[in-house]
Amino acid sequence: MSDSNGTQPTLFSQDALAALSRSVHAWEEGPLGKTLQRQPERRGAFATSSVPVQRLYTPLDVADLDYERDLGFPGEYPFTRGVQSTMYRGRFWTMRQYAGFGTAEESNQKFRFLLSQGQTGLSVAFDLPTQLGYDSDDPMAIAEVGQVGVAIDSLYDVETLFDGIPLDKVSTSMTINAPAAVLLAMYIVAGEKQGVPSEKLNGTVQNDVLKEYVARGTYIFPPGPSVRLAADVMGYCAKHVPQWNTISVSGYHMRDAGSTAAQEVGFTFANACAYMDAAIAQGLEIDEFAPRISWIFNTHNNFFEEIAKYRALRRLWARILKDRYGAKDPRSMMLRTHTQTGGSTLVAQQPENNIVRASIQSLAAVIGGVQSIALSCFDEALALPTDEAQRIALRTQQIIAHETGAADTVDPMAGSYYVEHLTNELERQAVEYMQHIERAGGSVAAIESGWIQAQIAEAAWEYQRKVDEKQEIIVGVNDYTEGGEQRPSIFSVDRRLVEHQLRRLEHHRRERDTARVESSLAGLKRVCATSDNVMPALLEAVRSYATTGEICTAMREVFGEYTPPTVI
Repeated sequence: MSDSNGTQPTLFSQDALAALSRSVHAWEEGPLGKTLQRQPERRGAFATSSVPVQRLYTPLDVADLDYERDLGFPGEYPFTRGVQSTMYRGRFWTMRQYAGFGTAEESNQKFRFLLSQGQTGLSVAFDLPTQLGYDSDDPMAIAEVGQVGVAIDSLYDVETLFDGIPLDKVSTSMTINAPAAVLLAMYIVAGEKQGVPSEKLNGTVQNDVLKEYVARGTYIFPPGPSVRLAADVMGYCAKHVPQWNTISVSGYHMRDAGSTAAQEVGFTFANACAYMDAAIAQGLEIDEFAPRISWIFNTHNNFFEEIAKYRALRRLWARILKDRYGAKDPRSMMLRTHTQTGGSTLVAQQPENNIVRASIQSLAAVIGGVQSIALSCFDEALALPTDEAQRIALRTQQIIAHETGAADTVDPMAGSYYVEHLTNELERQAVEYMQHIERAGGSVAAIESGWIQAQIAEAAWEYQRKVDEKQEIIVGVNDYTEGGEQRPSIFSVDRRLVEHQLRRLEHHRRERDTARVESSLAGLKRVCATSDNVMPALLEAVRSYATTGEICTAMREVFGEYTPPTVI
């Protein structure tokens, strides 16, 4: 474990590395040189999204690796090898499918179907009007109601969405950001209506609006108030909803927008630091809220890079929490993540090939040691997934769990010279991105200047150039194409469901206590104008059955709306 001087506890001695270096040189000059003369290597990019790939990896590429410092044991700092001691030998990862469309009634039926098929958690997709804080009958919203997720106009819809689904028995992930505090308040009150106290609610709200400015675009308020709302959720739940993951910081959308894996790590962690700094500024201690931070990352096609990425994520996060924030609770240093297979890797041509892509991506996530997985379905490049596609996606996870052996041992790729090198290099590059953002004044400043957006745009352009020049082969797209391909049957939202949602909303407005609604919205605006935590006022507005649009409009009047910079 130590070198010849006994000063550095690395895995390889200096004498052994020197001898190996001579052997590698002899191999390159001899057998390798003769092989390359007979047959040159094929053309190709020979690179992951972030790192050039060498022909061969040996201990020379990980010469400074210290087992206890850099790897350790599963369930112990720095958590490179996993956040639980036994990982999947204890229990499998949570198997989710991202679902929701049309009305709350229709999505409720979909949830019941998925649970009956063996899914162990729910992941809610919201339609664009809900994500942007509009009601279904708003002129800005009407064409998008229920199209990419479920329409939620009020508490009434949330009660319907989870009708017959006990909220103390199921874990629910809600992919909502700008109005995350509003939807969480609705979920909390829906639990009250079921007789489930907030202390027993279990799940996650994404609540990561900074990445919306960078990669996705479903923002409402400027970055400053948005970070304040995220911190308010973190502070409220630390005291009142202790089992809830108050923020799921997302690298997923930045990766789908075109970032490299290293950018995905660095930009996501920079955003997480902004949220934590805001929570600390509100008087919270790091160990009071950090254990409930969760994550969502994106698994793409480079199998080994994705395995290394999850290992690097855990190690770097542990080091940040310990060294920068002084966390003492080991749970604060554990990065627990959900992953979704790469939506942007799905293609409309030969869509059945997407089943293979998602299978490989999910296997990489399992070997990388994640806590929750949802597969993007093979037909999602065309439309919302069909029931058949949802079933195949779930069965894919079950086959990996039960039939491949991938879940039988912890961190099976540890010790691979290639994977350990990738792990180190991804961490190094991510730190460089974080340092640049810190010098720029933090994530909010880097977003407002457009720097992060420009970095992602450049990476996306570079990848597309390689595809166009066939340095990157996309099977069925720029090679191995076939004429006259038959498109599969695709799902479409029945427009009658939209009409039904509008009638529900109209009926709901007639039945509620209008005076109570107006009073609660006035109280919400007063709190927004102060530095007080906004969650109690939001809960009161939700209990009065104020709509999503009415609540967000009240906050718009105080916070304003965001206008993005131009990125060239």
